[in-house]
Amino acid sequence: MQQENIVKTKYNDAELEEFRELITEKIKAAREELTELASVLSSSNSNGDDAAIAGKTLEDGSATLEKEQTNQLAARQKKFIEQLEAAIMRIDNKSYGVCRTTGKLIPKERLRAVPHTTQTMEAKLKQA
Repeated sequence: MQQENIVKTKYNDAELEEFRELITEKIKAAREELTELASVLSSSNSNGDDAAIAGKTLEDGSATLEKEQTNQLAARQKKFIEQLEAAIMRIDNKSYGVCRTTGKLIPKERLRAVPHTTQTMEAKLKQA
């Protein structure tokens, strides 16, 4: 029996479990980072007394910019966590690692680098 000619269309359970572990670790790290960002935001909110002091306009502007950047980072982190959780759902329904555009199997190297991806590089580049 020649199995070399068989084109693999899905990852097996052992491979999916390997990706689940990788993604679970990334979710844990991302949630920790989001918690840190949230604590930075809440501590900057409690410094309201500084705004009442005259002559601090530049510092206030800088603090506002910093707060906006932290908010953007937190929003990105939330989105990243959602994408990782969606990847876990795809593992559960055994559709993980299949390109949503081409239907081809996404290479393991790409999934290890970007575990929440839903496209092969070929499909991703065609979008650009």
